[in-house]
Amino acid sequence: MTSPAPDALFAGLRVIDVASYIAAPTAAMILGDLGSDVIKIEPVGDGDPYRAIHDTPALPQSGTDHCWITDSRSKRSLTLNLKADEGRAIMLKLVAGCDVFITNQPFPVRGRLRLGYEHLSPLNPRMIFASLTAYGEQGPERDRGAFDGVAYWGRSGLEDLIRSRGSVPAPSAPGQGDHPTGVTLYAAIVTALYRRQLTGQGSHVHTSLLANGFWSNACLGAAALAGADFEEWRSRPADRPGTFTRNVYEASDGRFLQFLMARSDEEHENALRVAGLGKMLDDERFADADSRWDNVLPIIEAMTKAIGRRPATDWIESFEAAGVPCSLVRYTHEMGDDEQAKINDVLIAPQTDDVGVPWIINHPVRVEGIAEAGAIRPPAVGEHTDEILDELGYETEAIDALRRDGVV
Repeated sequence: MTSPAPDALFAGLRVIDVASYIAAPTAAMILGDLGSDVIKIEPVGDGDPYRAIHDTPALPQSGTDHCWITDSRSKRSLTLNLKADEGRAIMLKLVAGCDVFITNQPFPVRGRLRLGYEHLSPLNPRMIFASLTAYGEQGPERDRGAFDGVAYWGRSGLEDLIRSRGSVPAPSAPGQGDHPTGVTLYAAIVTALYRRQLTGQGSHVHTSLLANGFWSNACLGAAALAGADFEEWRSRPADRPGTFTRNVYEASDGRFLQFLMARSDEEHENALRVAGLGKMLDDERFADADSRWDNVLPIIEAMTKAIGRRPATDWIESFEAAGVPCSLVRYTHEMGDDEQAKINDVLIAPQTDDVGVPWIINHPVRVEGIAEAGAIRPPAVGEHTDEILDELGYETEAIDALRRDGVV
């Protein structure tokens, strides 16, 4: 593994990652990319179960641990049995010298292992304790566990919204809410680090999948809180509020086009003309924006038939030439072909040949002039156990004994 330059922004910062799966470990990964020494604590044996998710029916098969590669780079791995007294002693040594402690362990587990903020903060008052939960730090559901598909997607109303009239709610893609939630936790940690710089005091920071789901659905959620009439909204033609440009249209080659960025009356009228539907503008039902709003369904039906007669690339050229923004709905498997994403480091190439994939999806935090670790190989299970224990002062014989006893 390689590491950022010694002058990286967070060089010298130590982060302890006692978390699993996606959201909380992703926050640790971003800190690691920016120079922190991130020590990931994993169970003895197979390690974080997220290592194996790539091999489940929930995801397309690639032959690589692509999820782990994406979310767990820029870390060192220490396997540790936190139920053993010796394992807890090692953990407490790490806590005493860390800057950030990240966990998403359920509160009952934190209580049993004495890994809550109330247990650890007396050991290190300058530590930033970062907590990720499903439903928040307080209330009757604080102990409930949940994945993002439940607490972020389902609970917030997003799952209910992403469907056409008459269809069932749509489940989220794996990690869809976890990744933005991880960025939120990172933001909270960095905010607390700045406060510590000013005051010398540590902090307890936290976020939840519930909070991030509500935040993601804030536009429509705010309407609900303001007493909006959702029954009227849902009953609009084709279940599409607004204009015909809110619809998605299938071309003759099976690809889909969207016109969300076509917003002006001129763009709407030119869209109809390019589609060969200019005569509709002579009909009083479609002559101006208000009438098209009130009679949107016939326009959608006509546009659907028209777009279906030619392939997507032909349509895109025709619409763009007429000044009508038209976008292709990309397939996920086409991500690697997106040159714009590569130019802007949304996709980054591995720095070494041992990563196993040609491109890695980068985290979205970009700061010019800041050194980053980049696309490097994530750690193997317990790869740095001996190294970290040596740094804590354990002799070789003691490390061997810990391993024989199943502590590490």
